[in-house]
Amino acid sequence: MSWLIAGTVPEENFPLVHGPVEIQDQTLKVEGLDVPVARGTPALAAFTAMTARQMGLPPPQVMLAGDTGDGQGSRVLYAHLVEIMGQLEVEGFTFHYLLPDIYWHNQVLWAIQEKLPSAMLVADAGFMYVAKMSGFAADYDLFTPDIGEMCFLADETAPHPFYTRGFLLEDESRVEEYISRAYTEQNAARHLLVKGEKDYIVRDNLILGSVSEPSVAAMEAIGGTGDSLTGIVTARLMAGEDIPTACLRSALANRYLGVLGRPTPAFSIGDLLPCLAGAMQEAG
Repeated sequence: MSWLIAGTVPEENFPLVHGPVEIQDQTLKVEGLDVPVARGTPALAAFTAMTARQMGLPPPQVMLAGDTGDGQGSRVLYAHLVEIMGQLEVEGFTFHYLLPDIYWHNQVLWAIQEKLPSAMLVADAGFMYVAKMSGFAADYDLFTPDIGEMCFLADETAPHPFYTRGFLLEDESRVEEYISRAYTEQNAARHLLVKGEKDYIVRDNLILGSVSEPSVAAMEAIGGTGDSLTGIVTARLMAGEDIPTACLRSALANRYLGVLGRPTPAFSIGDLLPCLAGAMQEAG
C-alpha cells in the first residue's frame, strides 16, 4: 500500500515538506532537507522507511512541518493536507506529533472520508489525543498508546493526558481495565497496540495477544522506542498484513532491537536502525 506519514519537527524555521523519504545513516531525507533521526515523527518515518526497504517496498511519503509548541506549523500542515486531499494517491495514513486542534482534526478526517474513504487510519501521540478529544476515535483503525496514553483514553473527561484523573494511575496491572473502559466510552480505535512492559494487541475490546519477551531494561531509558514501534507497524501495514499480525510482529521486532543493539541509556533511537534487519528476521 502507498502511505503518508504526517507530523512535525521541533524546529521553528523548518518548512512544510511533502515527498518520499530516504534514509542515509541516521538522517531522514525529504525534499532535499536532512532531519536527524532522534525521536518523534522523524524516528517513526525512519523506521517505516527502513522496514519497508527490508520488505522490498517503496518508501512512504512524509509530510512534515516545523512546530516548537505554538501550533503554527501544525495548522499549516493540517490546512495543506485538507487542500491537497483530492490529489493524494495513498491507501493509508499514520498521524503522529501534531498539536491537538479539534477543528483541524475534523477537517482532515472529513476530507479523508470524502476523498479517500477506504484509507486505513493510524494515529499516535498528539493526533491520537485529538482523535479521542473530537469524539471520532472509533473512526480510526489503530491507536498505539503507551500506558499513560491508555489512561487518557480510558478517561472520558480528560482533554489531554496531562489532565487524566488521578484514579487512572499508570499501573500496568490495570491495563485490561483501561482498555475495557476506553471502548465502553468509545474512546478507542478499532484496534489498539498498547505499548509497555507487556504489549497488548486488541481488537474491539478483545485482547488478541500480548508480547512481553524479550525484555531489555535499557530500552526504557531510550526516547523514541514507541516511535520506532509505530513505524515498524506502519511498514507492515503497507505490506498488506492484517492489523493484529502487523502489531504482533512489530512488537517482537522492536524488542529484538534491544537484544541485538545492546543499548546503553546513552543511545538514541537512531543508533538502533542498523539492527532492524536482524530484529525483523528474529521476529518472523
